Amino acid sequence: MSRIFVIANQKGGVGKTTTTVNLAAALAMHGKRTLLVDLDPQGNATMGSGINKRTLEGSVYQVLIGAAAAANVSRHSDAGYDVLPANRELAGAEVELVGLENRETRLKQALEATGDAYDFILIDCPPSLSMLTLNGFCAAHGVIIPMQCEYYALEGLADLVNTIKRVHANFNTNLRVIGLLRVMFDARVTLANQVSAQLEQHFGDKVFRTVIPRNVRLAEAPSYGKPGVVFDPSSKGSRAYLAFGAELIERVETLIR
Repeated sequence: MSRIFVIANQKGGVGKTTTTVNLAAALAMHGKRTLLVDLDPQGNATMGSGINKRTLEGSVYQVLIGAAAAANVSRHSDAGYDVLPANRELAGAEVELVGLENRETRLKQALEATGDAYDFILIDCPPSLSMLTLNGFCAAHGVIIPMQCEYYALEGLADLVNTIKRVHANFNTNLRVIGLLRVMFDARVTLANQVSAQLEQHFGDKVFRTVIPRNVRLAEAPSYGKPGVVFDPSSKGSRAYLAFGAELIERVETLIR
């Protein structure tokens, strides 16, 4: 059975796409069959996986409107995982979905059709609560929340948790927070350490043990069309994402039990 996780945060610039791409590559390195679903019209996760969004013959847009099956549109990344790619076409889906039946669960139905082809499916969402994000939430078993350890991130986290509760109550009773991932962490900053401690105190084991440090090599990797864990496996950021992949596998096995 595929375990479907949405990587979400309503605040932009928190390393959401970086986390999705590197986690997908890390899971593939750990031997897991992985699909990355790019639900952001910017297509950054697609490009960061080495797939040119400008030359796509099909994308997640066609899947959402029912014009193509996910298996026929997905592309294989050199990093070892499959990608359901996105480009600017996806922006039009926001309008078209409004008039379609089961508009909130179009992605869920499409992913169910892939059967047991994947161990993990990761969904990269836009940084806003839109019809695309709602489709991601309705398709997922859980939410992984990447966040920086700063004051405004705490404010945004409260809003996101409330959104997840509303989706759980109205659309997807399986949805829950799998964990909080501290990203772009700088241990030299006092505030970062204080917020990190507050998260651990308030959320307990919902906070992943792995911490992703601020790392230049992770930031450079997308310009080469590669996840950081492939671009420079020896960097601190890459080693952290590999450790996070192992921790997520461990956590999922615990949840299944």
